[in-house]
Amino acid sequence: MQMVGLHATDPATPYLTLWARVPGFRRDHLDTALYDRRTVVKHLAMRRTLWVVRSDQLPVIQTAASDRVAANERRRLIADAEKSGVATDGAVWLDAACAAVLDHLRRHGPASARELREALPELAGSHDPAPGKTWGGATPLGPRVLTVLGVRGEVVRGPNDGGWAVSRPRWTLRDDWLDDAVAPVSAHEAALHAVGGWLRTFGPATVTDVKWWFGHTLTWARQTLQSLGAVEVGLDGGTGYVLPDDLEPEPEPEPWAALLPGLDVTTMGWYDRDWYLGPHRALVFDRNGNGGPTAWWNGRIVGGWGQDEDGRVVVRLLEDIGRDGTEALERRADDLTAWLDGARVSPRFPSPVMKAGFEPDRVG
Repeated sequence: MQMVGLHATDPATPYLTLWARVPGFRRDHLDTALYDRRTVVKHLAMRRTLWVVRSDQLPVIQTAASDRVAANERRRLIADAEKSGVATDGAVWLDAACAAVLDHLRRHGPASARELREALPELAGSHDPAPGKTWGGATPLGPRVLTVLGVRGEVVRGPNDGGWAVSRPRWTLRDDWLDDAVAPVSAHEAALHAVGGWLRTFGPATVTDVKWWFGHTLTWARQTLQSLGAVEVGLDGGTGYVLPDDLEPEPEPEPWAALLPGLDVTTMGWYDRDWYLGPHRALVFDRNGNGGPTAWWNGRIVGGWGQDEDGRVVVRLLEDIGRDGTEALERRADDLTAWLDGARVSPRFPSPVMKAGFEPDRVG
C-alpha cells in the first residue's frame, strides 16, 4: 500500500477510498484482506487516527507513529483514572486492567468491548472530562484501556460484528490474529521507511506537511528528510522536498474526476492545502480540520457529495467547472450510486456544504 495506510476512523472510508482508485473494486475484496488473509489490519497510528495498514508494515508504523500515541494515551488515561477517583494510583490500575484483558482474550478468544466490560471488573469506572458542561458527562474508561492495548500493538481489531460501514470489532491478541511475527525495527529505520514511502506518494511536501501527517516534531521531520537525502524543490510560497530519485516531472494527466470519502488520504494528505483546496476550506473541512466527502476535478476540490433520501449520490459544486467537469462528476455520482446498491453511508464528518440547510441538487 504505497500511501502508507488508508484512513479508517470512519469505517466506510477505506472501502470508498479503494473504490475511487481501483477499477472493479468490491467490498468483499477488502473484507477478504482484513479478515481472511489478514494481509492488512486496522491500527491506531499517525495523529491518533485509525488506519488500515499492511500487516507486514505494522512494526514500522508502530515505531514511527504508534509508540508516540501510546505514550500519550497511557499518560492521559492514568491521569483521568486518578481525577475521577477510580484509582489512587492510575498506573497500577491501568496495568492491572490491561493484564486482565490480555488474560481474558488468551483464555476465551476474541471478544467485543461490551463483552470485556461485562466480564472484567477491572474495566469498571468512568470519567467526566467536563463536569458541569453540556458537552461533558460520564464516559466509561474501559474502552480507553482497549485503545491503549491496541495502539501498543498488543491487541488488534479482529472480526467485525457490524457491516462494512459499521465498526463493531472483536478484539483479539495480535499474535493470535497475525500468524507471522515480524521483528521490531529501530526508530531511525522506521522513520526512514515510513516517511520515504509517504514522500514517494505525496511529495513534494513541506517540512510542516511531514510533521503534521506523522504527528511528530519539526526536528524529527527535518532530521528524517535529511537522512533520506530529500531534495529541496520550489513550491508556491515555500520550499518542498522530494526523494532524490523522484525529481523527474510527472506527465500531464488526462482530465479526471473523483468522488472521495470523508478523511480520504488525499484530502487529508497535506497540512498546507490551499493549492488544491482554494477558497473552499470552510465548506469542505469542519472547524477541527476533518475533511468531509469531496468532489474533485483535475486535481482540485470543487465541491462535496452526499446521498439523497433515496440513496442516490448527489454532488454540490462550489464553482463553475464547465460542461466537461460537470458531466464527468455526474458519471462518477451515477457509478457510485450503482456501487452502493442501496447502502447508505453516514460520514462521521460530512462536508459542511452538504449540511448547509438545503437539499443538494444533482450535478447539472
